[in-house]
Amino acid sequence: MKSYLEFERDIKVLEEELEKLKDPFNKEGLSEVDTNRISQIQNEINNKLKDSYANLNEWQITQIARHEERPKAKFFIENLFTNFVNLSGDRHFAEDEAVLTGFAKFEGRSVLVLGQEKGEDLDSRLKRNFGMMRPEGYRKSIRLMNLANKFNIPVIAFIDTPGAYPGIGAEQRGQAEAIASSIECCMSLRVPIISIIIGEGGSGGAIALASANKVLMLEHAIYSVISPEGCASILWRDPSKSLEAAKAMKLTANDLFKLKIIDEIIKEPIGGAHRNKENLVFSIKDSLKKYLEEFKNFSREEIFKQRQEKFLSIGKQKAFTVFSRETPWMKENNFFEFIKKNLFKFKKELIIICLLIFAATLFLI
Repeated sequence: MKSYLEFERDIKVLEEELEKLKDPFNKEGLSEVDTNRISQIQNEINNKLKDSYANLNEWQITQIARHEERPKAKFFIENLFTNFVNLSGDRHFAEDEAVLTGFAKFEGRSVLVLGQEKGEDLDSRLKRNFGMMRPEGYRKSIRLMNLANKFNIPVIAFIDTPGAYPGIGAEQRGQAEAIASSIECCMSLRVPIISIIIGEGGSGGAIALASANKVLMLEHAIYSVISPEGCASILWRDPSKSLEAAKAMKLTANDLFKLKIIDEIIKEPIGGAHRNKENLVFSIKDSLKKYLEEFKNFSREEIFKQRQEKFLSIGKQKAFTVFSRETPWMKENNFFEFIKKNLFKFKKELIIICLLIFAATLFLI
């Protein structure tokens, strides 16, 4: 049974009608299939999808990113790579099912694949802990990234997590240290690492595997320091203000591309990735081929430097403000110009304040 979002109600009605028309064995018994009516409804559905998905707000994009039918890391691993060999365990504590890791072939080239996996149904979601990695998951990834670095094998990571698991056991086993070590490992690699945010990119749980040379993002994915509900609860103590929080956080692909935090937006089929998974596979394959080919001409040191400079340059050009006023950071050599400009701007007010202070001084004397 298909799952629909709140803003897709009209589409749901039309698709249900379409299914009835396509079934000759309906309630009225055997009947002819009305092909003209089927074509008409299909066109209506396509038009509504175009209109709805062309005017999405930040909260609606968040809902699409979390859609239960959205393709997961396991789907992409099965359809993009060959000879995938799943490798388990962190050699310290246990295996973490929330992340799929292993070596595979991509277009005849060996790669290391890391995929945060949420699961497809209730049983697999519980097994995968809804994509929330524990310390052993990050340590497993570190172990394999170091191995890939040793043998000069590129790393490809699929990001899809609400965040790192915040349970007591995870904290006792050093969750924060494991995330920090994973970020440090990503930043120190001398092989290219390409990360693709396919659904939710939540907090440090995502950036632990997204400190990459190239960070790609699906059109309707999100990437943020906290969930909109969490942000609304902290700032307004009201989870219903999720839309306001989502707007302020700049978590959509378009916003993040403007801020130069991500490198490319991969377009999704009309109606979201869950409506045409196969077409999306081709788009991702093209992007991966392009960037892997680009890094073939880089030396190991150049790959490391490129990643380092990418992250050091974030935030240097424009300030991030909640009110969407993109203003340049105040530079040291412009400090006196800034003071001069504001002195002239508030000249009258300053004169009045000086006169009041002078009068008050005379009165006290």
